[in-house]
Amino acid sequence: MTEAPRTVGATTRLSIFPLPGALLFPGMHLPLHVFEPRYRALVGDAMVRDRRIGMIQPRPVSVRDTGQDNRGPPLFDLGCVGKIAEVEALDDGRYNLILQGVALFRLVRELDVATAFRQVEAELLPVAADEALSLGRRASLEQESRRFAEAQGYAVDWDQVGRLDDENLVNGIAQIAPFDAAAKQALLEAPDLEARAELIIQLLHFFGRHDGDDRVTLQ
Repeated sequence: MTEAPRTVGATTRLSIFPLPGALLFPGMHLPLHVFEPRYRALVGDAMVRDRRIGMIQPRPVSVRDTGQDNRGPPLFDLGCVGKIAEVEALDDGRYNLILQGVALFRLVRELDVATAFRQVEAELLPVAADEALSLGRRASLEQESRRFAEAQGYAVDWDQVGRLDDENLVNGIAQIAPFDAAAKQALLEAPDLEARAELIIQLLHFFGRHDGDDRVTLQ
């Protein structure tokens, strides 16, 4: 189960890490190696505050749009709050982190701040209680995941997979599967667990028909 956020439905200030291709899902863990000075500052600030970092995707921009906003590229509307669960501070100022996904958030507005890292006002979204898949959807997801893993030569402990609850199964696949950032953003924005599982099934099926591709691309 994911940790319920303290201020569900209210707005809160979040320091954000807009790292392309690195998505975090509620209940999941995301390892990060932080080396850029602005994000080292972000981690240091988070550690003395509430250990929270907002993971959110930057939107793709065209070459002619680059540099129009000195804050950085525009952001998607939905991200995930991560809480620093483990941290290793290296001698040269870098960090190794593990973030634990706490809850989704919706971007309200970006704040005008003096910090090197970006900050936003965000609405924390409620955590669905005990979401469950239909038996048919669970079976289809496990079957398509097994087919995909076997086709790619992945070694999987299927007994362990079978013991996962629906939330950890769905969000775990969504986070580790080799989909591109747009596909993973679509998974993050799925309205509920059932819809996210169905989209995973479709993407895995598509990937199985395009074995020559390294990543699934969602247009």
